[in-house]
Amino acid sequence: MVRQSSVTRKTAETDISLSLNIDGSGKADVATGVGFLDHMLTLFARHGLFDLTVRCAGDTHIDDHHSVEDVGICLGMALDQAVGDKRGIVRYGSFLLPMDETLVMAALDLSGRAYLACDLDVKNRKIGSFDAELAHEFFRAFSLHARMTLHIRQMSGENAHHIVEAAFKAVARALDAATLRDPRVTGLPSTKEML
Repeated sequence: MVRQSSVTRKTAETDISLSLNIDGSGKADVATGVGFLDHMLTLFARHGLFDLTVRCAGDTHIDDHHSVEDVGICLGMALDQAVGDKRGIVRYGSFLLPMDETLVMAALDLSGRAYLACDLDVKNRKIGSFDAELAHEFFRAFSLHARMTLHIRQMSGENAHHIVEAAFKAVARALDAATLRDPRVTGLPSTKEML
């Protein structure tokens, strides 16, 4: 059974439609109105082997914040729906990703408990016209609405583009590992029998 979902969300600030197939092949068709976010979501899909389609019309004439955060909300909702009851999945995933001078670790738990610990040295920095600290807003919204615990740690790095890109790739690889089905797991991967 293919695990996929679609989400639509319309507010006074954004109008988003998003579809996610976590058993995909890495195909992305992304148009958010925020060029750097499009780049990050495209490589997120490729490295996580997810099929992802995103359309977002947002108030980018103000800034990119609402579009970035709301796409994170929608991606989190879609992931939570696509994973379903979580029976038979690995549940945990982690990945240490090098990108030139940068090294970023992502570790996550599809626990049903939302939590983000994000340590990226990008505050008050720009990547082109993109406010690099919006990466934190994206991951906060994503982890909250996916109901997952997500830790992102920068071990080294100087270039803001490399740091944020390494984070997106590391999260994608960790999420791919966590969503895999393990044939040895017959129920929920929890002694509480609830996630």
